[in-house]
Amino acid sequence: MSLPTSARIDIERFWTTIERSAEIGTGRPGGLSRLALSDADKQMRDVFVGWCKEAGLAVRVDAIGNIFARRSGLDDSLPPVVMGSHLDTQFNGGRFDGIAGVLGGLEVIRTLDALGHRTRRPLELVNWTNEEGGRFSPPMVGSGCFAGVYTLDWARSRSDDDGKSMGEELERIGYAGEAQAAPPPLDAYFEFHIEQGPILDREGVQVGVVTGGYASTGMIVEFRGETAHTGPWPMEKRRNALAAGARLLTAVDDLGWQFAGSGGKATAARLVAWPNKAGIISDWAQATCDVRHADPEAAAVMAERMLRAAHEAAARANCSAEILDAWRWGGKVFDEAMVGLVRETAAGLGYSTRDILSQAGHDAYFLARHTPSAMIFAPCKGGITHNNNELCTREDLEPGLNVLLRAVLTRADR
Repeated sequence: MSLPTSARIDIERFWTTIERSAEIGTGRPGGLSRLALSDADKQMRDVFVGWCKEAGLAVRVDAIGNIFARRSGLDDSLPPVVMGSHLDTQFNGGRFDGIAGVLGGLEVIRTLDALGHRTRRPLELVNWTNEEGGRFSPPMVGSGCFAGVYTLDWARSRSDDDGKSMGEELERIGYAGEAQAAPPPLDAYFEFHIEQGPILDREGVQVGVVTGGYASTGMIVEFRGETAHTGPWPMEKRRNALAAGARLLTAVDDLGWQFAGSGGKATAARLVAWPNKAGIISDWAQATCDVRHADPEAAAVMAERMLRAAHEAAARANCSAEILDAWRWGGKVFDEAMVGLVRETAAGLGYSTRDILSQAGHDAYFLARHTPSAMIFAPCKGGITHNNNELCTREDLEPGLNVLLRAVLTRADR
C-alpha cells in the first residue's frame, strides 16, 4: 500500500516529545546542559528507548553506546534506511540541536504506524553517542567509532576533565552495549538538523538542502615547560606552558580574521593549565583549536598555518609541543543522488529551498564514508545555537520533517 500524497507528520505529537526532552538536563533558562553519558543523558536515553519500544521497535545498543531502534520492512533481509542524530548537548546547549533529528526520525516512524504503512526496506533510528564533544573530546566519537574512523578501545579511553573515561561512564549508566560498534550494510542515512547558522532564517527559506560541509581541521596541543617563581626567575630562563598555549590561541583567532572576508572561521576553543595559580609559572598547558573554510584549498592553508603556529608558540615560550589529537571532516561528502532526492522532495511538497553548506560538524560526515548520506536543514531563529536562547518554532521545523518523511519513504520503498 502506498502512502497518500497528503500524508504529513503530526507536528503537535512531535512537539510533545521535544517538550519532554526539554525537561531533562536543564541548564540556563530555556536551555539544556545534557552532557554525554551524564545522569541526565542516561535519563534521556531511558525515555527515548521507552518511546521506541512503545512504537514496537527492536532496540539494540552497541559497545560505544549508540542506540539503534529498528522497524522491520516487508523484506527484512534488505539493508535498512537509517535516520539519526544525537540527544547530548553542549554545556550551554539548546533544545533542538541534534535532538530534533532523533525525535524527528521517531515522528516519521510514528506517522507510518498511524497510516498503517510498512516500508519495503527496514528503517532504523539511531542516537549517536557524544556527538558534541563537550565532555569527551573529540566530537562525533560514537559515529566515528561506528564508521571505523576510531577504534573502540581508543574511543572508550577518552576521558573528561575529572579523569572519567567514556568506557567507565558507559558502564556506569548501563549503556555499554553488546552489539559490535561497526556498520552492517546500510542502504542510506538521513540526518535532519537545525541549520546552526542564520542563512535560512534571514532569507525566509523553509528547507536547506545540504550539499556538503566546510572543510574543517581541529587539534589538541599539549605544551610542557617548567614551574618557577614568577618574581625572581629571569625572563630568558622561563618555560611558561600557559603562555605558549595563549600564544597559539591568539594566533588561531588572528588566522580566522585573516580569512574572514572569504568566509573562513578559526576558533580558540579552550585552554587549561597546571598549576594555573598566581605566583608560579605553569609547566603544563593544553590548547584546543580549529579552522574551517568552504574552499578546501583555503582550509588546507589555514590548517597548515595553525599547525605552524603551535610550534612557533612553543619555541617562543621555550616549551615543547605535542599534538595529542587531531580531527578532520567536511568537504563534498554527501551522495549526489541523495542530495537530489532531498531537493526534489522539498520542491514536490511546495517548500522553498536553497542549497547550503554545513559549517558545523555532524555525524552524517562519518556515515557518508560508509553509505549514501544526506542532510536536511531547518531554519533556527537568528542562527543562534550552542546557547540557551536557541529557538525554533513548529513552523520552522515542520517543512523539513515532512521532507524527511517523504525522502525516507521514497528510498525505503524502492
